[in-house]
Amino acid sequence: MPGHRYLEAPILEDLPAKMVFVAGPRQVGKTTLARQILATAEHGLYLDWDNRANRREIRAARWPARPALVVLDELHKWRGWKRWLKGEYDAHRETTRFLVTGSARLDVYRRGGDSLQGRYHHYRLHPFSHNEARGARPAATVAPGDAIRVGDGSREIVSALMQYGGFPEPFLAQSARTHRRWQKERLDRFVREDVRDLEAIRDLSSLEHLADVIPERVASPLSLNALREDLDVSHRALTHWIDILERLYYIVRIRPFESRAVRSLRKMPKAYLWDWSQVPAPGPRFENLIAFHLLKLCHFLQDRDGFDVDLRYLRDRTGREVDFLLTVKGKPWVAVEAKVSGTSIDPALIYFRDRLKIPFVYQVVLDGGRDFVEAGVRCVPAADFLAGLI
Repeated sequence: MPGHRYLEAPILEDLPAKMVFVAGPRQVGKTTLARQILATAEHGLYLDWDNRANRREIRAARWPARPALVVLDELHKWRGWKRWLKGEYDAHRETTRFLVTGSARLDVYRRGGDSLQGRYHHYRLHPFSHNEARGARPAATVAPGDAIRVGDGSREIVSALMQYGGFPEPFLAQSARTHRRWQKERLDRFVREDVRDLEAIRDLSSLEHLADVIPERVASPLSLNALREDLDVSHRALTHWIDILERLYYIVRIRPFESRAVRSLRKMPKAYLWDWSQVPAPGPRFENLIAFHLLKLCHFLQDRDGFDVDLRYLRDRTGREVDFLLTVKGKPWVAVEAKVSGTSIDPALIYFRDRLKIPFVYQVVLDGGRDFVEAGVRCVPAADFLAGLI
């Protein structure tokens, strides 16, 4: 079972040189991770902006007299936090290390200006993946350009991730009752607190309705016109709401890979949920699970090592489609098709592989029992494929 989170070691490596920011969805484990890192420091201080007494300490900038690690949780709720933090870091960088954690709004404000440019490293914390759920350390061998090193995975863990998702509380409890209550409370707090604090939105009920209907659209190109008609709202309002859901780590949009070689689709992203257990149908839920394992790898390689990697999907104008394409510097690296069952190779994999010269192509099967290669495509059980990722 999980022990230390997968980002702990990279963050500890970065803290002596710069501040570290950790962003991610609500209840993904940011505070727990920060406390684990704080426990490794000889001298440390944890301050939560939501605590009144802690807030006074932050405003007064009362730091330990000796060299120390200071964790600032929910600091983004202070409107002037960036300018203030820049000043404190510049004044105390020789003695005080800063780890800043909080909700996804850290990432929202990170994009809004560059007053802290060059002073921090930024990480995105993901829910448990297959490897983290079984306590495996991030694979040092995963690198852009390499084949996925398929391993011996756990079908039981994949089954649990399918049922409960990867957020720590419901996954560790593995209780249907706990899972239902957690989902309801998380969505209520997301809409009533996170969204309300970020934007002045009058029609919160319609945004909540949007959050309710998106799980049924997972794994299909996201049609804004269809959503707009269903919700009876303007295109401008709908676009704004979807941007908010993405910035607050409720959804992620994966866009099509563009290439003249295959007359590819140029618009219509797909939306996937950070909590894939909300997706009702098994096929789209499994595709969502695979999407976030691949996205976690991308974010890890981007945030830890600075690699130019991205996650896209493939679709041409005739309707041929492959679920996912990992790219390196805009060039194809790994194509992945996710299937709940069956062993016949999807012809679209072969078509796109040949046209785009994709080095590595996989068909990942949830209920697959055999690992084999046919027509240059490797068909592999999901547990074994996920064992080669982060």
